[in-house]
Amino acid sequence: MHIGLIGLGKMGGNMRTRLRRAGHEVTGFDFNPDIADVHSLEDLVAALPSPKVVWVMVPAGDPTLQTVAQLAGLLGEGDLVIDGGNSKFTNDAINRDLLAQKGTGYLDCGVSGGVWGLDNGYGLMVGGEAAQVDLAMPIFDALRPEGPREEGFVHAGAIGAGHYAKMVHNGIEYGLMQAYAEGYELLAAKVMIADARGCFKAWTRGTVVRSWLLDLLVKGLEEDPGLTQISGYVDDSGEGRWTVEEGINNSVAMPVIAASLFARFVSRQDDSPAMKAVSALRAQFGGHATKAAEAAQAGPTSGSGTVDSPGGHPASEAGPSSGAGSTS
Repeated sequence: MHIGLIGLGKMGGNMRTRLRRAGHEVTGFDFNPDIADVHSLEDLVAALPSPKVVWVMVPAGDPTLQTVAQLAGLLGEGDLVIDGGNSKFTNDAINRDLLAQKGTGYLDCGVSGGVWGLDNGYGLMVGGEAAQVDLAMPIFDALRPEGPREEGFVHAGAIGAGHYAKMVHNGIEYGLMQAYAEGYELLAAKVMIADARGCFKAWTRGTVVRSWLLDLLVKGLEEDPGLTQISGYVDDSGEGRWTVEEGINNSVAMPVIAASLFARFVSRQDDSPAMKAVSALRAQFGGHATKAAEAAQAGPTSGSGTVDSPGGHPASEAGPSSGAGSTS
């Protein structure tokens, strides 16, 4: 099968390689001419046979909406656009309706696997009409992990369902990561524990908390014992927020996922105003001692033996060509 791929960043570039390994022809476009196969969207569309299938792998939000709008002017009856980025599910109906004016189909596909997907395959969650899913199935089969299709691919439902499922997936991921992180901090804080990393590694086989995320945490601790080379600043891709919003909209309690999201917000504050207020209140009602600002800033973080880096750490600004592969 011959497919067009827009966005050849970390995930998009790896997906192009995996598809080619499976015998598919891929024409890729990126604003970085060093990695692009063609120089424009017009050239990409012209290179594809009909029905033309174009996979969009650019950052969520305006970059994706603008790319789909451009494709709507280039594609026609029977063609198909697949949005594989981390778009909010509410944007999928907008893209579908715009493309439908030209008779072009649309699928939304949540993609999980990160930079490891090249060799391990990607978990895929797709929303849209069954006939269009069938049209793209050779591509989905090449991208998913080896083994039974249902263990790496799901046609989750109508338009928007794929991105909705990926949103919930990432919300769960937030909670899992936070639980591992808190467990690590507690182990590292206890003097009697001589090998916190070893404890986590011992959990990677046979235990009920074993997982790929646990394996990755052990790998991170092996590469940077004590995690001294990084700060505690943690960004979020937006999907954790959307998951919590949907919990509120559907009256579904999500205390773990909500707490993990808020913990990321706290990580971005060098000195939390809220915790300053708590400290002031404790001093007022109980006469509890407070720490001077300088002392509070100079002290090590609990359990890690490191001092957080001063100043903010803004999120990296990814252009349309950088791929939409951030998972969380």
